[in-house]
Amino acid sequence: MKRHPSITVLSREHHGALILARLLQKGSPPYKNLPKDLAGKAAYATNAYLTELSDHFLAEEISLLEQVSGIDSGMDKLIKEIYAEHKELRLLFETIAVSDHLETHLNLLGYALEKHIRKEERILFPLIQDTCNEALLGHIQQLLSEKQPHEGHRKQQ
Repeated sequence: MKRHPSITVLSREHHGALILARLLQKGSPPYKNLPKDLAGKAAYATNAYLTELSDHFLAEEISLLEQVSGIDSGMDKLIKEIYAEHKELRLLFETIAVSDHLETHLNLLGYALEKHIRKEERILFPLIQDTCNEALLGHIQQLLSEKQPHEGHRKQQ
């Protein structure tokens, strides 16, 4: 399904997160220019979380989920699930460094991240596009575009 321009930035960010998710899963194929050992994958995942995914989750929550809450009961149920998954993913990312079973931890994180992204792309985003009017989608697009300079600024520091 073609993405509405208001949420294409989130879909583009999902592409990199899906690569990360696959990289972390046991038995994943090697990816060119990405770490192949557990310690490297753990460091890569932690860095991706700190520099990209943490902001991505927050942007989804503030610019998207809060804006569409209360429009549709089915969407509200889905929004609660997305918030719970964000909480679980944050915990998984933030506990990488203290994991006693790194391979199992990264595998769990990889599968949880992939499942989460697929839910957003296949269920949440189409529902938002079908349910929300153009004015609300435009407002969402404006909120998401306002977050972009902050990300670029952080990456340059």
